[in-house]
Amino acid sequence: MSDRLSAHHLGPSRRTVAKAAVLGVAGVLAGAWKASAADVTVTRLDARTYDLGVPSAALGRTAPVRIILPTSYADQPGRTWPVLYLLHGAHDDYTSWTRETDIEAFTANRDLIVAMPVGGPTAIPTRWRTGPDYETFQLQEVPSVLSANYRASGVRAVAGVSTGGYGAMAHAARHPGAFVAAASYSGIPDTMVTRMPSIIEAIVARENLDPVTLWGDPTRDVATWQDFNPLARASALRGTALYVSVGSGSLTNPVAIIQIINGNFDFNGALPGVLESLVAPATQSFVTELGRLGVPVTQHIYQGGGHQWSDWKREFVSSWPVLAAALGVPV
Repeated sequence: MSDRLSAHHLGPSRRTVAKAAVLGVAGVLAGAWKASAADVTVTRLDARTYDLGVPSAALGRTAPVRIILPTSYADQPGRTWPVLYLLHGAHDDYTSWTRETDIEAFTANRDLIVAMPVGGPTAIPTRWRTGPDYETFQLQEVPSVLSANYRASGVRAVAGVSTGGYGAMAHAARHPGAFVAAASYSGIPDTMVTRMPSIIEAIVARENLDPVTLWGDPTRDVATWQDFNPLARASALRGTALYVSVGSGSLTNPVAIIQIINGNFDFNGALPGVLESLVAPATQSFVTELGRLGVPVTQHIYQGGGHQWSDWKREFVSSWPVLAAALGVPV
């Protein structure tokens, strides 16, 4: 079922939020975005799951976010709730976590809000050199809506698969203290390890986008690439509970690497094990750097595996004690 609801059904009325924005007292709502806070649309999918349409100045459009509310949300109107942000991977969308996992059932009675914001077609939730600013959307605009309308607290954790795993570590490293925990499953937490810039450019190109619109050229604009590289900011992750995992995959033929460098690699036809082999060095390098810095991390670097949800679902469950402890919710 899918019926339209106003924000008043679950939080303060649109009129109340709009009035607060005019008076400059709408909590964490900030800047020019205040004027659009009252325009969030809500579509109810089931008793706990809702799709929000969030007007975004950072993206220049209304962008979707799927949320799952706590089981006892309506029964505890005076309570605030920690938030777990789940980021999707490349060439997917914000519905992937509910489509591919049992996240709604898993989080039942675990006393938290789950938020799944869109990350764009590449799912690289960053401030693009020429284009949208998914970093601001995910870190400022979405939390503002959840705080104002859904009683979200300031306690947040973030986890993601594939390029969403990059996003989880990049958000936590670039904004120390914004998240109590971060988890990456087959992510790209080192964007500059050997061949990784070519792989990232191939991901962008697959969406018919010019790779230089991301962070520029990886050679000429290396400072920008490093600025958005989680590994380059790894020391800032001290104090954040971390979980990272990746498999070794199954790549035995160097042809795939040559194809990526030449820009003609077929991601659609690639086996999950091959894709996992291609991104594995990014996590391995990241873990090595964390060890050098003495930053604690729970890691699972395993043999085999693939770039696929069957592995990521297992890794999410394995990471849950790390996330739950940091969020202060039931394991």
